[in-house]
Amino acid sequence: MSADRFKISFKGKDIRGRIELDGSKSISNRALIIQALTHEPQSIHHLSTSDDTQALQSILQSESDVYDTGAAGTTFRFLTAYLAVSGKSCTLTGSERMKQRPIGELVNALRSLGANIQYLEKEGYPPLRFEPGDLTLTNEIHVASHISSQFISALLLIAPALPKGLRINLHGEMVSRSYIELTLQIMKHYGIEYRWDDLTITVPQQPYQSREFTVESDWSAASYYYSIAALTEYTELELNGLAENSFQGDARVARLYESFGIETDYLDNRIILRKSPSTPPSTFQHNFILCPDIAQTMAVTCAALGTRGTFSGLQTLSIKETDRIGALQTELAKMGVEFKNTTGIDGEEYHIVQGKASFPGVISFPTYEDHRMAMSFAPLAILHPIIIEEPGVVSKSYPQFWTDLQKLGFKIEA
Repeated sequence: MSADRFKISFKGKDIRGRIELDGSKSISNRALIIQALTHEPQSIHHLSTSDDTQALQSILQSESDVYDTGAAGTTFRFLTAYLAVSGKSCTLTGSERMKQRPIGELVNALRSLGANIQYLEKEGYPPLRFEPGDLTLTNEIHVASHISSQFISALLLIAPALPKGLRINLHGEMVSRSYIELTLQIMKHYGIEYRWDDLTITVPQQPYQSREFTVESDWSAASYYYSIAALTEYTELELNGLAENSFQGDARVARLYESFGIETDYLDNRIILRKSPSTPPSTFQHNFILCPDIAQTMAVTCAALGTRGTFSGLQTLSIKETDRIGALQTELAKMGVEFKNTTGIDGEEYHIVQGKASFPGVISFPTYEDHRMAMSFAPLAILHPIIIEEPGVVSKSYPQFWTDLQKLGFKIEA
């Protein structure tokens, strides 16, 4: 499906069906980097079909000397580390938005290891130029852990391939720790041994083992169906490829939506969401430091049901595909809902969702070149027809999203 705008509506109060979720983009991208560093790579099954993963896979198979990741942030960061140890002379670039996303902390860390990386435009930002470097200078680095867990994951993925291995000393408040744990678990599957002592992670030099790998379905994608269920009276929905003991940080979405009346049954390699008529909670509070990618979804759910939401741990949202804080404030306001920031007595910054969504007409929501803006606002069609602008942006992580909504009875008009 392709169009500049989708009008989305839904008639009825029930959701019943089965959705075949795509493989996790986060897991797929980590596995692909490991595969590229393995001497005799084996197959990766259930790879994500997202633009980001397709871009990474294409670049890793290319012999070009200029690589363009487009808007794929994870792909750019992982490739920055990978190309630094590849011995290649090449350029890594991306979209205009990508050129506004900082990469300096990761480049500084790689340079301290001996990588030869130069900025081609603005200092601290893409595009980058790589030349062969001397990676025997040191095996110990210091990294600020409050900026992006993807920087740390990028370093960890190449750590076994470094001549002396790598010792990472982390400083500051750690964001998205679950993604670092996810990286290490995937590395462990490929035979890598490591130690994590407090704020120090040590990975000795060692080869990745040649093993097959199956990518788990995406819990981030599942979050949109939890939001849909929260806005219905009845839901019975099966989602494939998900497990209760997942290392994906967004798997906690199942627990978060319990207060919205949604039960999750864990079966063999699948889950079933069940919702019966219930009263929405008057308040909701959560620190999203471990799962920032589901904050938008939860904010829209709270707005739709009139639940006063208190959100913290949103430090990384302003450096994503768009400034997600600003985008939420602008778009929720169209429905008469505030998303205001405040500072608590503990000195921590909070964002408050206040008000209940009202629809004076068919509201049009721009997506800001951000796939999660499109998918987190789509469930509002349960309450009232809406318009999503530039809906094709979902291909960044979930290309089949609109088709899957149609399977559940949503009407989508180009």
